[in-house]
Amino acid sequence: MASGGGQKVVLITGCSSGIGLRIAVLLARDEQKRYHVNNAGVGLLGPVESISMDEMKRVFETNFFGTVRMIKEVMPDMKKRQAGHIIIMSSVMGLQGVVFNDVYTASKFAIEGFCESMAVQLLKFNVKLSLIEPGPVHTEFETKMMEEVAKMEYPGADPDTVRYFKDVYVPSSIDIFEAMGQTPDDIAKCTKKVIETSQPRFRNLTNSLYTPIVAMKYADETGGLSVQTFYNLLFNFGSLMHISMSILKCLTCNCLRRRTISPD
Repeated sequence: MASGGGQKVVLITGCSSGIGLRIAVLLARDEQKRYHVNNAGVGLLGPVESISMDEMKRVFETNFFGTVRMIKEVMPDMKKRQAGHIIIMSSVMGLQGVVFNDVYTASKFAIEGFCESMAVQLLKFNVKLSLIEPGPVHTEFETKMMEEVAKMEYPGADPDTVRYFKDVYVPSSIDIFEAMGQTPDDIAKCTKKVIETSQPRFRNLTNSLYTPIVAMKYADETGGLSVQTFYNLLFNFGSLMHISMSILKCLTCNCLRRRTISPD
């Protein structure tokens, strides 16, 4: 979406539904400086043996190269004017790999690395670059994908891997979405806050529940701690994780209920 008028110039990609649409609605109400929000993205889930190279390339074409193309388009004018703000919708999966999300995670890791490098150059031209890093988000896109992957066949993957994916990962993922998932409005509000901040942060996790997970990864330079932790949570303590997610879901619902009935 692009709109102009006075000092207001907005460019948002991927705003036909979900997070992008909510961002567009929120920002349309405000007079802001010139900025670019890149929200376009596609997911890909399942055993990597059953995913074709063409499917992998399509994910990178949208999630990585699509983002790079948009930055290349808006960057020269921002550098010339020495003003502007580029906001990229990344993911917590750009910081921490998640099993059976190998290709999607790789595309988000690529964006994180690209933007981390680009931010240094842009800073010299007074152009800001910020990454928004959501965890699970309740959207039609995510719901539809979960429904589809549970029914699909996965040729090329061995029976044990397919069983782990369908019987272990998918139920655990649904638990996590129900307990920790945010709404598109939550992400839009976080994005708006980043835009309105005079000195925005480069990285912006939208869900504080993921902060310990990211901290755990960076606390161990060998990478073994996070790999073993996720392995144990998924394959050894699946029942315990299910109970924990159920408790967390109840606590979250109670907090939301209290906010709703509390006077402003």
